[in-house]
Amino acid sequence: MSMPGVEASESELRERLTTILRATPPLMQVLSVARRLCLPDWLVFSGAVYQPVLNHLTSRALDYGIKDYDLGYFDASDLSYDAEDVVIRRVKAAFDEPLRSMVEVRNQARVHLWFETKFREPYGPLSCTAEALERFASATFAVGVRLESDDRLYIEAPFGLADLFALRLRPNPRRKTVGFARTAADVRRRWPEVVIDNGPRDFSGVK
Repeated sequence: MSMPGVEASESELRERLTTILRATPPLMQVLSVARRLCLPDWLVFSGAVYQPVLNHLTSRALDYGIKDYDLGYFDASDLSYDAEDVVIRRVKAAFDEPLRSMVEVRNQARVHLWFETKFREPYGPLSCTAEALERFASATFAVGVRLESDDRLYIEAPFGLADLFALRLRPNPRRKTVGFARTAADVRRRWPEVVIDNGPRDFSGVK
């Protein structure tokens, strides 16, 4: 067996990710319910996706550290909060506790309307949900998944999966953020095995 993130190809890492996520029942339940809701251009992303990998590689319970499930969708037809709130309420009604309180849904088409005020960083409009992954503080976090109608797990990973499976945390090379150091420190507190690497890496060849 190849070492995680070293000799494995990107396709092999995607297969490994699929296996890990399918073995995480709460996440699969979120994905299954989200599929039934038929939200436009939806993905589940952030900690709900990358943390099970960290847990698997460090022999922890697969749902260790998962505080919420970020569900993004994209609907530019109505950028009002009222329209988003209708979706938020619909999503909450589809879950029982504890997932009802853990699933956080946001319309990615309107993130630019509130992000700068909340986080003190500029944030231009997105063109789709997957584009949000390219704005994350760390390239390692930029993984999203969707459960397709044929039960296939669709994976979005604009920077690839090698860093994630190598337990290596790098800043986003395409968007400098003020939150990387704070985020990296928080990850190290929960997963001390993770290595912080501030060095550059060329992601241009990643599909």
